[in-house]
Amino acid sequence: MIPLDIPERSIFLRLLRETDAVALTDAYVRNREHLARWEPARTDDFFTVEAAQARIQTSIEQYSTRAAVPWLLIERCTGDEHEPERERIVGTMTVNRITWGPFLSGSLGYWVDRELTGRGVATAAVGHVCEAARASGLHRIDASTLLDNVGSQTVLRRSGFEQFGLAPRYLSIAGRWQDHLLFQRILHDED
Repeated sequence: MIPLDIPERSIFLRLLRETDAVALTDAYVRNREHLARWEPARTDDFFTVEAAQARIQTSIEQYSTRAAVPWLLIERCTGDEHEPERERIVGTMTVNRITWGPFLSGSLGYWVDRELTGRGVATAAVGHVCEAARASGLHRIDASTLLDNVGSQTVLRRSGFEQFGLAPRYLSIAGRWQDHLLFQRILHDED
């Protein structure tokens, strides 16, 4: 696990595991309303443990073929005499659509728990994920945001990404095709 330097919180970045289905479902259910504006429209089936297990299996298969790297943001919560210390998922960071060969590129997607937005969690995690991508040999990471997702744009800019374009009707988000700003970070020209 990679610790993130977040004041007054114990937050780590680690790879997704097969045993994460219940905790991942809990995280999505807890953040359903918060994420609805920024993600594809989700049916009730998405918010089940069975659906989480299927997504996890797909992610692990993609990881085994080096097509994706699925990270989780984990918060360690201290316990007391009534409740033991526990961990909970407070976000995801995924480098997907990884292409090897001369392209050496991947796409970053992420979300952070509603309780932790604006605290530097995403910026810290994106920095670590980019360093891991660079160490693995990737040359470039791209990401996209909705036009009005200023928070995510700020995270990307603080993490060394530059805007390079606008993609009209790029992704179906919240039930409709929406324009996105395109960002990239070149990893190997940073020496």
